[in-house]
Amino acid sequence: MEKLGNFKLFTDTLSKQSKKTPVLFTSHGSPMDIPLSKSERPFWATLSKLGVELKENYDIKAAVVISAHWETKGTFINSAPLQKQIYDYYGFPKHFYDPIYNAHGAPEIAKEISKIIPEISETVDWGLDHGAWPMLMHLFPKADVPVFQMSLDFNATPQQHFYLGKQLKSLRNKGILIIGSGALIHNIPLAMKKMQLGDIRPYGWETEYDFWLKQQIDTRNFTNLINYKTSHKLGNLAAPTPDHFVPVLYSLGLVEKDEEIKYFYDGLASVPAFSERSFIIG
Repeated sequence: MEKLGNFKLFTDTLSKQSKKTPVLFTSHGSPMDIPLSKSERPFWATLSKLGVELKENYDIKAAVVISAHWETKGTFINSAPLQKQIYDYYGFPKHFYDPIYNAHGAPEIAKEISKIIPEISETVDWGLDHGAWPMLMHLFPKADVPVFQMSLDFNATPQQHFYLGKQLKSLRNKGILIIGSGALIHNIPLAMKKMQLGDIRPYGWETEYDFWLKQQIDTRNFTNLINYKTSHKLGNLAAPTPDHFVPVLYSLGLVEKDEEIKYFYDGLASVPAFSERSFIIG
């Protein structure tokens, strides 16, 4: 509890806003979606509309993305003033690497977070990976919101990820948008097994597990989500590695009592063994 108190002292030096900034958990799609337009890709169109609404209704000072694609030993936060765009996917045609997203960081906010929460260290060695910039290109297409990433400690337990998210709560009163970016269902080997045969239809079990996940979120049964590996028979199948699942725990750790959770996208994923269910808190 001492850490939370110290963090509040820091955030009190930032201008307090009349409205609490919402929190997002969002899919970032697959690399195959990157060159698609909003008319070709409904999820991109949804993010574009959401970004307009966020800019109209909130004074967003900066955004922090907890991306599935930045795993480290320990937790790091990027304090670079300019955010390097990282094309961390391989073997695609040239035009998949053409999009440019020139984003500024928020080094003063990043530095202070690392001072207040001892588990977090600073770095300038990363940037925005494909768990961040493809989504941000549609959410904030002008790159006019400073943004930086926080990494996932691959040695941390789900409970530790959830608790670390809770420690960021004071940021919501200061215009900082926190975004967990991952996928509630993400099994690359199973997806590739079908896609190599030209089949992008879901297996079928995705619907059952997605419905169960929604029930846990709606009823605030976050313990079941923290224990996702054992709380449902499909947990290991849906998330054989933790990287894409645990970002949701950061977002859910930020939920206040009686706060609304609204799904801004719950359509079918573009590939099998995936989920694109995404929500906004607040």
